[in-house]
Amino acid sequence: MRTHPFRLAAAGLTLIALGCSGAGPDDAAGGVAEAQGGPPALPLERLSLPSGFEIAVWGRVPGARSLTRGENGTIFVGTREASGGVYALRDSNGDGEADELHTLAEGLFMPNGVAMRDGDLYIAEVNRILRFDDIESRLPDPGEPVVVTDDLPNMRHHGWKFIDFGPDGMLYVPVGAPCNRCASEDPLFASIARMQPDGSGLEVAARGVRMSVGFDWHPDTGQMWFTDNNPDWLGDDNPPGEMNILTEAGQHFGYPYCHAGDVSDPWYGRDRACDEFEPPTQKLGPHVAAIGMTFYRGDQFPEEYRGQALVAEHGSWNRSERIGYRLTLVRNENGVATAYEDFVTGWIGEPDERAWGRPVDILELPAGDILVSDDRAGAIYRIWYSGD
Repeated sequence: MRTHPFRLAAAGLTLIALGCSGAGPDDAAGGVAEAQGGPPALPLERLSLPSGFEIAVWGRVPGARSLTRGENGTIFVGTREASGGVYALRDSNGDGEADELHTLAEGLFMPNGVAMRDGDLYIAEVNRILRFDDIESRLPDPGEPVVVTDDLPNMRHHGWKFIDFGPDGMLYVPVGAPCNRCASEDPLFASIARMQPDGSGLEVAARGVRMSVGFDWHPDTGQMWFTDNNPDWLGDDNPPGEMNILTEAGQHFGYPYCHAGDVSDPWYGRDRACDEFEPPTQKLGPHVAAIGMTFYRGDQFPEEYRGQALVAEHGSWNRSERIGYRLTLVRNENGVATAYEDFVTGWIGEPDERAWGRPVDILELPAGDILVSDDRAGAIYRIWYSGD
């Protein structure tokens, strides 16, 4: 078991400099630049959105990853650095851009996941879950967090976590495979686990899940949908990524024996057939690294988007022709997927195929607009429908 120190931020807030256009992709890559006058502007004009939609930079956080929202409107942001921080942003004047930034903690072990429950902020490190109580009343001086549990594996490989509370009130915590392809004796690896809010009752909810970093519950069926990233080095076009549905606890989704429902693993699949496992409801692009997802529940977007799954594709890293780096839409009807299509594209483009941004997570706001984090550009975008 590994413990990891954390450093609390000094009290106070930082004003955020925002920018929306004008810089090239190389200038934007790698997070917020240390330049006088704030971070560089981002080339949002390169993005392609459906007719009537608009996008702007809402806030800037280096390495912005998972997002969650407090009841009073604070947006909390996790990061994935080995010694990372957790941040809180606020749009205090309601103009559609964040103007306050609080650093809640630093020096955490890849604190990717953040979730809210009853005013308390939960933070997922690789091997433990922390909790800041009544956080929105204590942003300038959050104090020390409570350690909810430190019983999670400490393997860094696929160890960063997305967390959220399900309709059953339990905290869902994926534990990725500690390798590209392997069979681990520890049942927590390659799973989605869940626990009570106090850290007790840890159990495996979904098995055979190589690396999920995003999930949500269908607004009609209440079933968990989750993205899963399949192994590398089995070819440019194999195996596809997955969108899966957990219909009952304990289901097995194939890893490491079978990938995407019908791709038998060349080593581990010799003794297990693909029809033993749950197939995905939708195959996603190969190696697109689909992670954050949410069902759109609002009424600001046109009717055709309501109840549909928006997905952040972080982008391929070792495919000969890089793909992903976009937002996609997985349409569904009667609780199963029916189509897979682009929603926002342009974070990567020809001729140089240099990605200036990598979408990570999607958060719907009460007014029906959405926030999208981007860890490469160090940005959080707001997307809304104007109908113009």
